[in-house]
Amino acid sequence: MHTLKQRLARLLIEKSYKEGNFTLASGKKSEYYFDCRQTALHPEGAWLIGSLFFEMIKDLPISGLGGMTLGSDPLITATSVISFEKGRPLNGFIVRKESKGHGTNQYIEGLANFKPGDKVVLLEDVVTTGGSILTACERAEAVGLEIVQICSVLDREEGGREKLAEAGYTLSALFNRRELLDAGKI
Repeated sequence: MHTLKQRLARLLIEKSYKEGNFTLASGKKSEYYFDCRQTALHPEGAWLIGSLFFEMIKDLPISGLGGMTLGSDPLITATSVISFEKGRPLNGFIVRKESKGHGTNQYIEGLANFKPGDKVVLLEDVVTTGGSILTACERAEAVGLEIVQICSVLDREEGGREKLAEAGYTLSALFNRRELLDAGKI
């Protein structure tokens, strides 16, 4: 597991981590930017993320996993595929930022694989303030899903974990910034 985290950290630093002056989705200014999609859409990166997330959640009493589009889409797919490969298949769902606007007008894609009361984990690429993942939680719970845990690739340690805890959720992250930089050293 340690080797997988080091491999992932190196890829994340190479493809997803940039230093400079950035404005985040939360509106906050930051000296670094983390675009996990660059790694999550890389074949090895997807495999590493899926494998590490699966190890985090494999013993939880859940039937699936989901998250807010677009950052979570590759994380959900990678983890779901790994879960099937490991003999513990987990269904996936994606939470839309806006309702579909036609047809069923739904916020969640993949609901045919779930029933009300099913326990799930939500995946997130990066947690800053927790706003985006809290929206995903609200929408998942609105259709009857029960959130057991939230997992992210990176916890920026900027209040998101605390905000999620206040709302009754537990966050587990593969890395915080320092852990990522330390693990990614060659």
